[in-house]
Amino acid sequence: MRLIPREEKFFDLFDELAEKIEEGVNAFLEMLRNYDSFDSKLARLKSLEHEADIITHTTYEKMHKTFLTPLDREDIYALVNKMDSILDMTEATAVRMSLFHIKTPRPEIIEQAVLLVEATKKVKILVHGLRDMKNAPQVLEACVEINTIENLGDALLRNVMAKLFEGEKDPIELIKWKDIFERFEEALDVCEDVSNIAEGIVLKNG
Repeated sequence: MRLIPREEKFFDLFDELAEKIEEGVNAFLEMLRNYDSFDSKLARLKSLEHEADIITHTTYEKMHKTFLTPLDREDIYALVNKMDSILDMTEATAVRMSLFHIKTPRPEIIEQAVLLVEATKKVKILVHGLRDMKNAPQVLEACVEINTIENLGDALLRNVMAKLFEGEKDPIELIKWKDIFERFEEALDVCEDVSNIAEGIVLKNG
């Protein structure tokens, strides 16, 4: 029996990663809202992103060493890979804002961050729900909610791009903000990828 137990530690790692992502995204929102200390707080966000990378690689290593995983290996890999990308994109956005010497954050980037905070809360719920397929309704509900948030993010991006190209007279500033907005929107897109993977896991194992 000891040769083939179902290794439950994976779910602990999923939860740890979801917690780290939520912490990082909240930290970024706080940095935007208190922009005077943005650069000084960037190191903490980079540290959180690094800690998320460690959890991700620990999961990969465990997956290769475990005889019987609780989910299909390709699903575990896809899930943690996409989860990790949420914080990667968030940190990349913050780094760009620092490198581009952004003096004041546009209100739309804060709106994007608020949406991402809400999406990561749902990611946390659905990831925790994967421990038991009895939680399938809650997981699927969180998936729908993430899809709704991502649609709001798409609409926000369309509006901000139209506003940017219509109103920004400095081409360098336009290029900077276009890159920032698009990069950050990718984080929200990846939340939807996570929800799609979770939905597939539920349908496969339910």
